[in-house]
Amino acid sequence: MKNKIYMLGLMSILLSSCSDDFLELAPISNANVQNFYRNAQDMQVAVNAAYSALQLEGQYRTAYWQMGEVRSDNTMNMDVAGNFPDAEIDLFKTAASNSIITAAWNDNYRGILLCNVVQDRIAAVTMDEALKNQYLGEVKFLRGLMYFNLVRIFGDVPLVLKETKSVEEGYQQPRVAKALIYEQIVKDLTEATQSLPDKFTGNDIGRATKGAALALLGKVYLTQKDYAAAAAKLKEVISSGTFQLVPDYANLWGPANENNVESIFEVQFKKGGTGTGSNFYNQFAPWNSETAVTGVGFASGKNLPTADIANAYEPHDLRKASSMAESYVKNGVAVEDKYTIKYRDLQPFAAADADNNWVVLRYADVLLMYAEALNALNQGPSQEAYDVVNAVRNRAGLEALPTGLTYESFSSALEHERQVELAFEGHRWFDLVRTDRAIPVMNAHFNGTLTIDEHHLVFPVPQSQINVNPEGIPQNPGYTF
Repeated sequence: MKNKIYMLGLMSILLSSCSDDFLELAPISNANVQNFYRNAQDMQVAVNAAYSALQLEGQYRTAYWQMGEVRSDNTMNMDVAGNFPDAEIDLFKTAASNSIITAAWNDNYRGILLCNVVQDRIAAVTMDEALKNQYLGEVKFLRGLMYFNLVRIFGDVPLVLKETKSVEEGYQQPRVAKALIYEQIVKDLTEATQSLPDKFTGNDIGRATKGAALALLGKVYLTQKDYAAAAAKLKEVISSGTFQLVPDYANLWGPANENNVESIFEVQFKKGGTGTGSNFYNQFAPWNSETAVTGVGFASGKNLPTADIANAYEPHDLRKASSMAESYVKNGVAVEDKYTIKYRDLQPFAAADADNNWVVLRYADVLLMYAEALNALNQGPSQEAYDVVNAVRNRAGLEALPTGLTYESFSSALEHERQVELAFEGHRWFDLVRTDRAIPVMNAHFNGTLTIDEHHLVFPVPQSQINVNPEGIPQNPGYTF
């Protein structure tokens, strides 16, 4: 797929017609694209552009790991004094003017716009009907993913399901209750499961599959605490036989291992000076390491492991050595400094231009979510719940969980297992919020130096959005400029 989704010409056209704010999106019917949607090839480029939106700063390039990991007890940003937006997220002092949350809002809606363009225009294109349905399934999956991220980040958000064709129309989009957003996410993902294939081959590997839609739908239901529906969808993924655990945890990571048998959906990045490479390894290298870790370019000291996550690994847990390092060598001298290594590319094209993908969903996540749903349904772990968790633990070189655990103790074991299995992958903060554990865990993490409360469970709405529609887009409680 890396040879196909990076057809950025259309995306460049579309995004160049956008201002910095979603609510000021210009109509897509501008002369530069009005004659574009004529055949199947045009629609393929349009769908690929929707995928490419996932690479934007406000999505998986930067904002998602800032909000999913740095916000949690797993990681921190070193340069909290000099990089104000990063510090705000790390220290629960996020202002409505924060550039990272502004990018998260704008870039998710840019992606949603691209999905809506495909949905609204594909009906008029003469092309193979099966392929047309597949493309619709792909953009519904992508739109569902983007709305899922938006609603978890901001709570209530505007629900835009049609191509925005005038500036005035954009200005009038109000926030709607998050229950309605979730209803649409479920609808999009359910429809996607009905038109997406079980797998792709060749250059199409990396596109959204039925398994990706089912896995994301399971996570959405789990977040809504609809445990029966979550268990059913996650069981479909497990029973499909399409995915399995990679035997060696170390073989999950690095460009050579991308889109492996455990991978369910990844954001595809490709190095080579085309603007589609990933920047993770430079971003996550220790602040003072210069090129000792990255080999080329800067080291930003972001998403650095905390003592909490370093201490969370059990003795002999094989996952730790594949997830983080605790020292590096600079000028022949060993320097003790923790940093993440899941996103290492030892042969980048240039600084911030590497081949590392971002894994959004993988099979181990599905197994652990399934165990969580079963535990909640039965108010205690079934043998099946034990089996799937122990499969994850056994791969890590660990013993099975002790039998006889209660609902509460199994929940605690699952929280721990997800923390170390999925460390640095953008799940921790959203896991804590989903399980109602964010406030106690983070207050224990800060140990009296900071106190978080209910309003911190979502981020502030960007002030730029409130300014253009103050009646339709109120601020989240507890936040100011």
